[in-house]
Amino acid sequence: MQVVEVTSDGAVRTVTLNRPEKRNALNAEMLGLLEAAFSVAPGPGERVTVIRSAGPVFCSGLDLRERAGTLDRPGASSIEEMLDAIEHYPLPVVGVVQGDAIAGGNELALHCDLVVASTAARFGMSLAQIGLAPTWFLAKKLLEVCGPVAAREVLLLGDPLPAERMHALGIISRVAPPDQLEVEASKVINRLAANAPLSLRAMKALLVREMQFRQGIAHDDVDALVEAARRSTDAQEGIAARMERREPLFKGR
Repeated sequence: MQVVEVTSDGAVRTVTLNRPEKRNALNAEMLGLLEAAFSVAPGPGERVTVIRSAGPVFCSGLDLRERAGTLDRPGASSIEEMLDAIEHYPLPVVGVVQGDAIAGGNELALHCDLVVASTAARFGMSLAQIGLAPTWFLAKKLLEVCGPVAAREVLLLGDPLPAERMHALGIISRVAPPDQLEVEASKVINRLAANAPLSLRAMKALLVREMQFRQGIAHDDVDALVEAARRSTDAQEGIAARMERREPLFKGR
């Protein structure tokens, strides 16, 4: 079985993260398969694509063991290309989040057009807790979806937020008890599948284009700060501590 599976059922295409034994941590293979899944044109009968995951965790983020060996290589991660493909996919994308969506998993969920989450799920960006910082592209999406106040809480504190709080902040679309998640998700998916496809394409293109202005802001100096954090000894320590399940000892270098 592939670590990312793609199936179709009428108007609904489903992309499933299938690495539950690793908490669906995104390795290079998964990133490539996800990007490929959203780089193809929709089939003639497709109206909506659903992203979901096998197992109890939606996605724990980038695979830290794989990432630990790429900290000194600029541009080593292809997560931005994958998320950009999802953001620009011409039809609506619905994230069905049954469990924790952390760091890259949080970004994966928030790059969906609509998110339906279980009340058992938590969302978070724990980068500050392991010595890293989001790129301009990733922070831009957080600001678009969360707004400045919630984005600060998500990024600066780094603690995961319950799905119900994410919903109260207007960051995700709907929440439901675990045993009602599929029922609630089906309501959203079926409504989208029944809507006019040309309208959906036009509306998604409008929304994506109107949120692109931040990409044109000069940010070379910010990129340099992010890169310095990524290449720091603190980042090496933070990742090692997270894998060893201990508190990191940051030294500011």
